[in-house]
Amino acid sequence: MFIEIDPRLPQPIFDQVAMQIKFAIAAGTVRVNEMIPSVRDLSRQLAINPNTVVRAYRLLQDEEILVSRRGLGLVVTEHSQAECQRQRRNFFKQRFQTFLEEAARSRLSQDELNEILRTPPNTIVSPHTVTPAKAGV
Repeated sequence: MFIEIDPRLPQPIFDQVAMQIKFAIAAGTVRVNEMIPSVRDLSRQLAINPNTVVRAYRLLQDEEILVSRRGLGLVVTEHSQAECQRQRRNFFKQRFQTFLEEAARSRLSQDELNEILRTPPNTIVSPHTVTPAKAGV
């Protein structure tokens, strides 16, 4: 699971963490019933305050994406992949809509828009790689 934190974004760090966990679940990188890293492990790996991770995990528990299992920790719930896929789709649909509205306001031509959409994005390698927790470890 890759999590990249960007403190320059207006989005709170806890929300960045929660969103990227959802995206990992949506993509199948983190599977149903799989444990996620402990608060301590994730906060160390990302070099962020443990309270930030607690807040992200609490948000995911409130949305029933994660559930606490006695003796194991937090695991991904049964229905979470479909829900995370829905949320991911809506997130990018909204971002794309905003992009199109900005393009229209700036009077970007159809040819310019097509060129942008055909141009491959720059590949960015995440500086933070987070591995899922192992059961029983």
